[in-house]
Amino acid sequence: MNANRFEMDEGWLAFHPNPSRPEFAVPEGAVDAHCHVFGPGDVFPFAPERKYTPCDASKEQLWGLRDHLGFERNVIVQATCHGADNRALVDALIHSQGSARGVASVRRSVTDEELQALHDAGVRGIRFNFVKRLVDVLPIDELQEIAERIEPMGMHLVIYLEAEDLPEFEQLFASLPGTVVFDHMGRPDVRKGAQSNEFDQFIGLLGENQNMWAKVSCPERLSSSGPPDYDDVVPFARRVVETFPDRVLWGTDWPHPNMKSHMPDDGKLVDYIPRIATTGELQHKLLVDNPMRLYWPEETSHGAG
Repeated sequence: MNANRFEMDEGWLAFHPNPSRPEFAVPEGAVDAHCHVFGPGDVFPFAPERKYTPCDASKEQLWGLRDHLGFERNVIVQATCHGADNRALVDALIHSQGSARGVASVRRSVTDEELQALHDAGVRGIRFNFVKRLVDVLPIDELQEIAERIEPMGMHLVIYLEAEDLPEFEQLFASLPGTVVFDHMGRPDVRKGAQSNEFDQFIGLLGENQNMWAKVSCPERLSSSGPPDYDDVVPFARRVVETFPDRVLWGTDWPHPNMKSHMPDDGKLVDYIPRIATTGELQHKLLVDNPMRLYWPEETSHGAG
């Protein structure tokens, strides 16, 4: 691949061009706590080691979606197509005028000065990818080292993995200092059911470690039953929300990288929220209280526990 030439993968599904307006009105101050920006590729080149080349998905398009869906803030997560080059992420954070915070990716060679610069730009988390099909080398050695360096800075870890690999890494994750957030409920196999031994292990890990959080995002990525309702994912997300109401986050995952079967309507994804957070109190915690406490602690009375 040529990192400096933008050629979107053949068959890549671009994000929904005209998402519906949600029927569910999110509470005032709601945060989309998991989304991305891609490129533009001619300004912020994609990483040479990337496993995919996406469509452009600019910060301006993200702000437009935010306003359309009724959200007020975003947490932008560095995607693997940009590797550890966080320039597109930092550019979006700087131009957000404080309405966005970020989750970056770094290598173990990152200096303390570079970490501080990321923090100053609005980065509050560092992401590590344990999805074996998306990385050439698992970041096991870097994880503990970076965790110890960022914890005093008020930054947390974000871990992306698939449920089948949790037993291999459970002890490692449990040993980490500071707050640890798992993307997409640890990507469970929903065909096994929300009371499966596999998902019980994930629930047990969060139950035994009060520093661990979960994002109840991406039903479109986990579902076997498909759109628009993603019924088979609802019991999983509801179980997490009701068991750990103070340690859950939600996000659109816009622009939905690497979707193979369909491209979700982001408005319908918002309408999924009251099915997994069934009361106003749970919805407010999921969309406002929890992300604010984790990403804008200076605006709340206390930070993440």
